[in-house]
Amino acid sequence: MTNIPETGRTPRVQTRLVVIQILVLSLLGTLGGRLWYLQIREGAQYQREASGNHVQQVVQPAVRGGILDARGVPLADNETRLVVSASRTDLLKQKDDGKAVLAKLAGVLGMDPQEVAQKVRLCDAQTPQPCWNGSPYQPIPITDEATAKQALQIRERAEDFPGITAEPEAVRRYAAPGKSNTAQVLGYLSPVTDDEIQKAKNTSSPYLRSDMVGRSGLERQYDAQLRGKAGVTRYEVDNLGRVIGKAKADAAQPGANLVTSIDARVQRVAEYELDKAMKAARQQYDKITGTNYKADSGAVVVMEAKTGRVVAMASAPTYDPNVWVGGISAKDYKSLTGKNSDYPLLNRAIQGQSAPGSTFKVVSTAAAVEAGYDFNGNYPCTSSYSVGNQVFKNFEGENFGPISLGRALEVSCDTVFYGLADSEWKKDGGINPKKGKPKDYFFKAAHQFGLGQETGLDLPNEVTGRVPDRQWKQRYWEANKDAWCKTGKKNGSYVEKIAYENCLEGNKMREGDAINYSIGQGDTLVTPIQEAMIYGAISNGGTLYTPTIGKAVVSADGKQVTEIKPKVRGKLPITKATRDMMDQALAGVATRGTAAWKFAGWPQDRIPLHAKTGTAEVYGKQTTSWLATYSKDYSVIMTISQAGTGSGASGEAVRNIYSSLYGVQANGSIDDKKALLPTPQKSLPKIQTDGTIAAPKISGDPAKDQEAIAKQVAEQGGTTAPDDDQQTAGTTNTPPTGNRDTRRRRRGRTTA
Repeated sequence: MTNIPETGRTPRVQTRLVVIQILVLSLLGTLGGRLWYLQIREGAQYQREASGNHVQQVVQPAVRGGILDARGVPLADNETRLVVSASRTDLLKQKDDGKAVLAKLAGVLGMDPQEVAQKVRLCDAQTPQPCWNGSPYQPIPITDEATAKQALQIRERAEDFPGITAEPEAVRRYAAPGKSNTAQVLGYLSPVTDDEIQKAKNTSSPYLRSDMVGRSGLERQYDAQLRGKAGVTRYEVDNLGRVIGKAKADAAQPGANLVTSIDARVQRVAEYELDKAMKAARQQYDKITGTNYKADSGAVVVMEAKTGRVVAMASAPTYDPNVWVGGISAKDYKSLTGKNSDYPLLNRAIQGQSAPGSTFKVVSTAAAVEAGYDFNGNYPCTSSYSVGNQVFKNFEGENFGPISLGRALEVSCDTVFYGLADSEWKKDGGINPKKGKPKDYFFKAAHQFGLGQETGLDLPNEVTGRVPDRQWKQRYWEANKDAWCKTGKKNGSYVEKIAYENCLEGNKMREGDAINYSIGQGDTLVTPIQEAMIYGAISNGGTLYTPTIGKAVVSADGKQVTEIKPKVRGKLPITKATRDMMDQALAGVATRGTAAWKFAGWPQDRIPLHAKTGTAEVYGKQTTSWLATYSKDYSVIMTISQAGTGSGASGEAVRNIYSSLYGVQANGSIDDKKALLPTPQKSLPKIQTDGTIAAPKISGDPAKDQEAIAKQVAEQGGTTAPDDDQQTAGTTNTPPTGNRDTRRRRRGRTTA
């Protein structure tokens, strides 16, 4: 007998061994199945994907196409600068996430370390500008104004600046030829975002991480054409990343050039005259508010009457679009978007909307004729118009007696239009219209003139304005009824009374609404570009053209030219006879009507001008100045917020724009050699055999050159009357400056 225990497999051990064997066999089976799936069934696919791991791509950005004026002068192009960039990927590999590197970089560049750090942080909902809104894997530009010495320091001490590069690159330049800014029209660029890359992935114009894209203006509207196509070179590398060969190379395709209808010289004059008019208005005293006019913003549009092409478009306040190049600083961003900035990024020619005042009366005149009123009939121009206990005053209480619609346009008689609109309102059934659809001639005409909708101009973010017809009032009332009923008081303040009235019947067309609407007041809103389109149509005989700025897209090699033709969008709802009578009346505005004091001495027999003044009231603000004009070639519209009367604030500036276009001198003579654009530019600029576009040089400042010429003529011959064969318009030889003591009294509202 032995003390050694008997060996053997007990049932318990046997069971454990069987379980282990099953698990091992299962794992081996699973592994084998997976190997079969990867190497046999999907082997070819993974082999293709694995081969891609040995290919690295190098992206060569495409040169962005230029934006040119009508004569080929560059408004936006590219220039080579030394750009210092930072790679977030490399910086984050540092123990301190690259903070020390960025601080040293700031010292070399002479920048604030905080500003450098802000430029490389990523944008999100909680991070204000400046920040990087592009791909986190793309090098982030710190500055595009590095000197050769700074770039050399960075490159020679590469070990001290990991992730930092200093390379010459083509960057955007907004050239401002002849000091023409054109900021809101051109727009600006910023890096493409990951969201934009994904959205454009399967489109005809996908983005690369290196792309800069247009954010506003023409840069955005024509981004696909201007951007071109980046070049991609693919290199074969080994497992250590060493290049062993070139797999494929796609050359970069430069973007196309955009030729616009803008004339840089006229653009400069328009910007200069708008700025000068606003400064002059601020020197004028407003008796109603007891302060000087604020003249806080404005816009001017110069448009070809027979094509709808925009020759100049200025908006104030403005800014230098070059601040966006290379990344915007916190200070500059605040100056563009802060509460005290007056928002210069807005293009007030297409995004600024306000009551048009009496410039709207051309619409009301057309509506009255359509409703059956005789253009040459007699209509009472009384000093006031009473509705119940509400009295609507005429301009300065003037009384011209019975006058025609044409004369009502000339002297801008409000009470004539009050009476016509009130009569039609009553015919339609008053506040409770008759069964069946009301005629609504006055509102129908506004829509037919193209108001209440976008003009279709080739710039993004255009606003529609507003035609406050019955349909709009119903929608507006439904959206605001609860707030009105909550705040309205029958015997409260002016605002509370209005809210009370709107709560009860804000969805109904009240008598006062119809009356105010007839003279471009109340809830009516228009934009300068809409007025330019309308008055251009009156000039050309009644054709409404879609406004355009782009004139042609020219490929970089010059071999492909795609012209952008003028587009007809409709006809004015007036007969030729009515158009001709309106045309004659609007000429009378400039010679013997409300604008005559600003156009005295103009050679009307050789260059007939037509005008309509407007002084629009805005609750809580000073009046808005409107001046709508046209010649046989152009329509010119200017508006200035809180600046006084239409002719008083804008008359001199608009006259100076026409003088520059046609070469009209201070004494009324015409010097063709001094004319900037006596007839619209029809042809495209000359394209050279190498694809470059010939462009004349603009020397000096066209606006100040014109001003100097006018001053010289005045000093030599004085502001005397023109030659005997030229007609003298108005009653004075020298157009006075400032606002006349002619202001529209406040109108009340009525519920009668």
